[in-house]
Amino acid sequence: MSDSGFTIHLTKVIEEFSLEKVYSSSDIDEILIDTSDVNRPALQIAGYYDYYDSSRLQILGKVEVTYLQQFAREKRYELLDKLFQRRFPAIIITRNMQVLPEMLELAEKYDLTILRSEEITSSLMSAIISYLNVQIAPRRTRHGVLVEVYGEGVLIMGESGVGKSETAIELLKRGHRLVADDAVEIKRVSSRTLVGSSPAIIRHFVELRGIGIIDVKEIFGMGAVKDTESIDMIIHLEPWVEGKQYDRLGMLDEYTNIMGINIPSLTIPVKPGRNLAIIIEVASMNNRQKRMGYNAAVELNNRLMKEMQAGLGE
Repeated sequence: MSDSGFTIHLTKVIEEFSLEKVYSSSDIDEILIDTSDVNRPALQIAGYYDYYDSSRLQILGKVEVTYLQQFAREKRYELLDKLFQRRFPAIIITRNMQVLPEMLELAEKYDLTILRSEEITSSLMSAIISYLNVQIAPRRTRHGVLVEVYGEGVLIMGESGVGKSETAIELLKRGHRLVADDAVEIKRVSSRTLVGSSPAIIRHFVELRGIGIIDVKEIFGMGAVKDTESIDMIIHLEPWVEGKQYDRLGMLDEYTNIMGINIPSLTIPVKPGRNLAIIIEVASMNNRQKRMGYNAAVELNNRLMKEMQAGLGE
């Protein structure tokens, strides 16, 4: 079992990548993949099995197949038998190459699945790893609203009733897209990236107090929704507290840590008269500017320092 504890059925991988079933094991519908790593067993075919992980999908490319073809049938069977007896989830032959007869014999002997793809080896490996990274990534669910604003994934968080859903609706009317409302399922797909989505049962639905449940896709159209989005910024909405000091310059960067990844965050006070949708639009564009190396607060500070130095020089 992987560290994340999540798995995906082998049949879903087969469907996603349109893999041909050359030989199906008797338990093919029950096989679970629990690691995003795949293995190209060139060293194993050559006889080196130290650090070999049998839980990974095995991929044979042109190099491995042509290497095996140089041996006599008996030797080829012996080399492959050592691999097949490790009982991996499945083996995939790339480039639509002919499956060696010995592989079919051993697949039947050990009841293992053989698949085939038209893709070249490196492209298929990269695609499968990327797909599995998302499907079996560590995840947790947070209360909030996830929207895409000017290409930025913005997770809006705050206490119940603070106006998260109402703000999301205003953003939709301004041409942005909804990913999730109320419950946001967050996946850690890499050491630097979080991706958010909605649980399938409530996908594209929003709850508005006084109105009830609305279907965003039906009211605003397909262009107003999105199934997944990376989380680039977190905005915490909180009721305005008189006397509390709020950041007015933005010199200090704040972050919210989710599953070991620090996401840039802002705290925005809510009170009547504030247009939260416009504020979030500006925050999204400003966050993108910062990622591109420009910080307006730092630029203003630099100008002030130059003015002060000029004044002292006089």
